[in-house]
Amino acid sequence: MTKILVTGATGNIGRKTLQQLLKRLPASNLVGLARDSAKAADLAAAGIEIRKGDYFDHDGLVRTFQGIDKLMLVSATAFTDRNTQHQNAISAARQAGVKHIVYMPIIHEAGSVFTLPDITGQDLFVEDKLKASGLAYTLVGHPPFIESIPFYIGGNALETGVHAPSGAGKAGYASRDDLAEAHSVVLSEDGHEYKTYSLYGDPAVSFADVAQILSDISAKPVRFVSVSDQDYIAHLVAAGLPEQAARFALVWVQGINAGEWGGTAGDLEKLLGRKPTTAAEFLRANYAVRQT
Repeated sequence: MTKILVTGATGNIGRKTLQQLLKRLPASNLVGLARDSAKAADLAAAGIEIRKGDYFDHDGLVRTFQGIDKLMLVSATAFTDRNTQHQNAISAARQAGVKHIVYMPIIHEAGSVFTLPDITGQDLFVEDKLKASGLAYTLVGHPPFIESIPFYIGGNALETGVHAPSGAGKAGYASRDDLAEAHSVVLSEDGHEYKTYSLYGDPAVSFADVAQILSDISAKPVRFVSVSDQDYIAHLVAAGLPEQAARFALVWVQGINAGEWGGTAGDLEKLLGRKPTTAAEFLRANYAVRQT
């Protein structure tokens, strides 16, 4: 019986991945890692074993990973010494006898010079460590989450328009649910070793496209408002976002406008065996109820 452990079991991606795995495998095959096991009570109630662990505790991870065959390494939170945490997890997995690690970097196409602060460099660090570890690995690259679109455009876009710095770049956004389901496929099947997937949604959309989709949803014009970087930050802050978060959003928007996540789709659809959720479907579900 293959034992699969998913780290970050109390976070969005970790929890959703385990929930998707439950549709494919018996709960007795599954383990979730959590710093606070009480927050994973729903998973435990479903029959999933919950083990306590922390990326900063290398020796504790060695004990926690005993008996595990496949490990889903959910990315550590940005701005928290991710290199140390990920290195600890990879080293501990190797010592514990884990055979295969699946990791979820942000997609960084070959030749790209775009860098997300405290994300891109650390993801590339993990890739290098995995390739040197001697373990089987799979990279399931993420585009921006489709759920982040409201975060990027800020405020009441149906009334005030889609505010963003100018740029024609498009992003192949993917939903957390679709990404988690793709993870579950890779974890529960053989044949994914040493592969790299770019889990783009399809079709890719620009911020001008988002404005047009919202116009179609609301049956009234929703403008795309091109703003400077500073005005963009001010717009998000006025909508209630802390300035640090607004500046982080700006970096993602700059990457989208530069076409960083507008690559070739197909991997996500193949893993799912169906079309992934589109930006238009997500926006219709989340903005149609706000019509006046």
